[in-house]
Amino acid sequence: MSHSASRRKFLQTSTAALAAGALASGARDVHAAGSDTLKVGLIGCGGRGSGAAVNAMRADDNVKLTAMCDLFEDRLEQGKRLLGRQLAEKYAVTPEQSFSGFDGYKKLLATDVDVVVLATTPHFRPEHLEAAIKAGKHVFCEKPVAVDSTGVRRVLESVREAKRKNLSIVSGLCWRYDYGVRETVSRIKDGAIGDIRSIQENYLTGPLWHRGRNPEWTEMEYQQRNWMYFTWLSGDHIVEQHIHSLDKALWLMNDEPPVRAYGLGGRQVRHEEKWGHVYDHFSVVYEWANGVRCHAYTRQMPGCFNQTEDFVVGTAGTGKVLAHELANLAGEQTYKYKGDKPSMYDVEHKELFAGIRSGNIINNGEYMSYSTLMAIMGREVCYTGENLTWDEMMNSPMKLGPDSYTWGDVEVPQVAMPGTTKFPKAKA
Repeated sequence: MSHSASRRKFLQTSTAALAAGALASGARDVHAAGSDTLKVGLIGCGGRGSGAAVNAMRADDNVKLTAMCDLFEDRLEQGKRLLGRQLAEKYAVTPEQSFSGFDGYKKLLATDVDVVVLATTPHFRPEHLEAAIKAGKHVFCEKPVAVDSTGVRRVLESVREAKRKNLSIVSGLCWRYDYGVRETVSRIKDGAIGDIRSIQENYLTGPLWHRGRNPEWTEMEYQQRNWMYFTWLSGDHIVEQHIHSLDKALWLMNDEPPVRAYGLGGRQVRHEEKWGHVYDHFSVVYEWANGVRCHAYTRQMPGCFNQTEDFVVGTAGTGKVLAHELANLAGEQTYKYKGDKPSMYDVEHKELFAGIRSGNIINNGEYMSYSTLMAIMGREVCYTGENLTWDEMMNSPMKLGPDSYTWGDVEVPQVAMPGTTKFPKAKA
């Protein structure tokens, strides 16, 4: 039998098995009967979304991008031009399958796409994920998955619904899909450096883009176009960016969340109005029930020392996760990863599609929710100066942002002041 014939036979068999499972669980068939092509829809056409679309198309021979959506028409058209050039025959987006506006995602989810890539600003992730699962779509879900406690709880409910429907949720917490990081973390968890006693997470980097202010923009449009600088949209950079480091700490701790945290942070260089109300540095201590502490540092400032690394101290040695290195207590290297190094951004989608085709559905929903809440926890202990517990975070009524979305005025949030700003706790 030829390779192509074998592939067709495999795909037909695995598709039939998955369809049976989907019918049993109440989900729709993974894709059109008689076709082994998975149709992908992109919601959020910015840099990360367009990049994820390229990774998805590179990850499997039989996938096509068939629908796109963005909040802004100009960003949608820019994304279509870019991806049309890059994806060649895998680009199959028509004008009828192109959507914009606050409700554009609903129109995309009404199409015949099998998989959706959620890559909008983080504020919208809970709503979009809930809608995607209700529509019976498999999901690649960028990080973070929420900006507040209410959003995290909503995501966890969607995660449970995805499990009931046998639908995939693959997280954009990409380091879990890096072969070297996987192997290094696995060895640490297997005891290669003894019992973990402490973790240090550094994400020290420079500032990112700012798109300015167009006098024709309303306040809502200005904040949406500069979303990183408004906590209700981004979660602040500890949530939007440092989550990668915090997720590795959670992973090292077997995805058991910390019991409490405290910290400090502020705005030392971001003192102009253009920077919204986010901080430029955070320092947080997370404590686990077994006494392990994670010291987490993140900073977005120009002209400073930069470093991104995960330092792990055990009773018998030390580790650097991103460097893929382990050492004994004398500082002598005991392990260095030398295996394959495919793009983790491609691997995320390869494993997503392989799971769909085989019926071995991947659901990263719980850890992506916990890592998000851990990052929100770090933000809130710095914003308020309080010592907060995991239970207080999980049960908080905190909900950021407006109740409805229109292209007009929207509140300009105040900069949080430790000792004055209060964390909203659930009523006893």
